[in-house]
Amino acid sequence: MNRYRFLLTPTWLGWLGMCVLFAVACVFLGQWQIDRREVALEEINRIVDNYDQEPIPYAEARELFEAAEDQDEWTVVELSGEYLTEDSRLVRNRGHSGSVGYESVVPFAVAGTDDVVVIDRGWLPTDSTDGSQPALNPDPPEGEVDLVARIRPAEPEINRGAPEGQLASIDLKEYQDQLGYDLLTGGYGLMAEESPAPEVAPRQLIRPSQDEGPHLSYSMQWITFGLLGFIGWGYAARIHARNRDYEEAEALIGGEPHHAEGAEGAPVHAASSAPAQNRVREVRRRQRIKTGKLSDEDLEDAWVEERLHR
Repeated sequence: MNRYRFLLTPTWLGWLGMCVLFAVACVFLGQWQIDRREVALEEINRIVDNYDQEPIPYAEARELFEAAEDQDEWTVVELSGEYLTEDSRLVRNRGHSGSVGYESVVPFAVAGTDDVVVIDRGWLPTDSTDGSQPALNPDPPEGEVDLVARIRPAEPEINRGAPEGQLASIDLKEYQDQLGYDLLTGGYGLMAEESPAPEVAPRQLIRPSQDEGPHLSYSMQWITFGLLGFIGWGYAARIHARNRDYEEAEALIGGEPHHAEGAEGAPVHAASSAPAQNRVREVRRRQRIKTGKLSDEDLEDAWVEERLHR
């Protein structure tokens, strides 16, 4: 192990410390990707559990409109009542299939109760000539309407203004303040079906993605990068030790320069020079002869040499 005593020098210990710090950083980044994957899997599980289930009556789902939790998202609910069309709003900057437009939200008075919930009827494209308005904004059906909707938790306030008749987000408490009457502000319904169906309706939002993303592969890559730091440090140590052996061999043979010359006179580094490797072997053989510690290879070479000189 004397060959690698240089690893205990401050320089090499410093490089090892850098490898350790890099590995720790890679572990944290890998764990961050694992955490992101777990969040994505939770969302996928909610979609699988809730999105295509049979609708439950409003009486059983009322508490979800009061205080929807993450696990309640996409629960399918059926309810009847009447749209309060005069209090509808447009929610700004809403994406859909790679485009930005509006979503139409309308208060909905639930039949047989005093409750008013908010229904998101879908997405509206932006007018190509006036980006501050949707291209169309069809009214919801009049009179008694039967709805099937999926629960979404209310969105947080984003501290951004909006023109009159519009909202910056589906912040139900802000919406309630504008209306002057009470809403159930814990969650809203994303409309799936309505009867009677109008001739023109907003576009329905697409089914949420069930792709967990590349987080698992990214986490494995970060762990691999952390291990590669130690592999690189070990490889550099091996090359350094081998170069030191060549330098010692050069000095023992006769003070020849560290760089040998190739067949055409070009300098060749000792680490890749075949003659230098032969010289190292020769020096080591001489040392073993001096100490009397001959290897099997040395004894075999001596036997062959003896037979050749008879």
